[in-house]
Amino acid sequence: MTGAWLNRILHAVLWISVVFFSHPLLAKNLYGDSSLNLPVGVTHMSREVYSLHMIIFWICVVIAVVVFGVMFWSLVRYRKSKGARAAHFHENTWVELLWTAIPLIILVLMAIPATATLQKIYDTSEAEMDVMITGHQWRWHYEYLGQDVSFFSNLSTPPEQISGAEQKGENYLLEVDQPLVLPVDTKVRLLLTSNDVIHSWWVPQLAVKKDAIPGFVNENWTKIDEPGIYRGQCTELCGRLHGFMPITVKAVSKEDYQLWLSEQKQQAAEKAAGNEREWALADLMTQGESVYNTYCAACHMVNGQGIPPAFPALAGSLVASTAEGRATHIERVLYGKSGTAMAAFGSTLSAADIAAVITYERNAFGNNTGDIIQPAEIKKQLKPTE
Repeated sequence: MTGAWLNRILHAVLWISVVFFSHPLLAKNLYGDSSLNLPVGVTHMSREVYSLHMIIFWICVVIAVVVFGVMFWSLVRYRKSKGARAAHFHENTWVELLWTAIPLIILVLMAIPATATLQKIYDTSEAEMDVMITGHQWRWHYEYLGQDVSFFSNLSTPPEQISGAEQKGENYLLEVDQPLVLPVDTKVRLLLTSNDVIHSWWVPQLAVKKDAIPGFVNENWTKIDEPGIYRGQCTELCGRLHGFMPITVKAVSKEDYQLWLSEQKQQAAEKAAGNEREWALADLMTQGESVYNTYCAACHMVNGQGIPPAFPALAGSLVASTAEGRATHIERVLYGKSGTAMAAFGSTLSAADIAAVITYERNAFGNNTGDIIQPAEIKKQLKPTE
């Protein structure tokens, strides 16, 4: 009776497994929307990775059911209270060969499709466009190679949500001011490196995860099938604000991508022109506040009070509020400060943005120096390599 019941259970499990092996989309309907499982994604590779994952998952389920089923059945069927007496024997060559050979065969069978999938993941040939992705503490820089378009992508979640003053939004800590825009049905090669420490660029819906390592350029690729917005995060612990380094990819039609590319080139030309003109104090303050909130407020706080001693206050500081500190202030923003968390922004921001943020810091938080820093002054301070 017990043996027949166990056989029925094992047969049912095996048939269910066969169904899932043959139809991974059926598994998707049950598990694809779960936050505990891999997403099916919107690329051919993401679907292939998902199917491979589910096949291996169900192989493990079958093995677990068989092993634990036999174990618990044996414990119940041959328990001492029922009068069972344990047999005493030593090695069995055939049994030992079987329990070595069977797992080996299973591993080889799993490795064959896994290796084929890995080969496809590493094949970046025949890409239609290239994007250089550079990790910075704590933002991403995207450069469309051959297009003269590049920009930083920064966290745009409102500070009020982070501080708890406002209710957190649906995409809390996953919003950026400028997403990576890619055309659908286009093979895009992604080149990843880092400007400081190791980062990792991960977008689950694209099945792309690659480390960005200083001094190295890693490659990956994607070909998105469906327009939409797909979010990810840095997945390598990279410092204090690691959790504030989101990734947003916006997939659009090829026609919309060309329009966006034209707009970006026009904006780049306007930004370059801004480095050549003189700005009014009001314009510098407006632009400077925006730059400060994006790049500086995380450490020095929105109110300029900082988090001493690691992140000193700007309000009332000798550097930001005195005439004697003006030159040091400019140098500090351009080149950072060795041995501290103060980053160098000379190669990150435009001359106009640097002039604006320094002007803002010297006239906000009660500093009121009246100083106006122009882009021309910043350009004079930049070293030739920058």
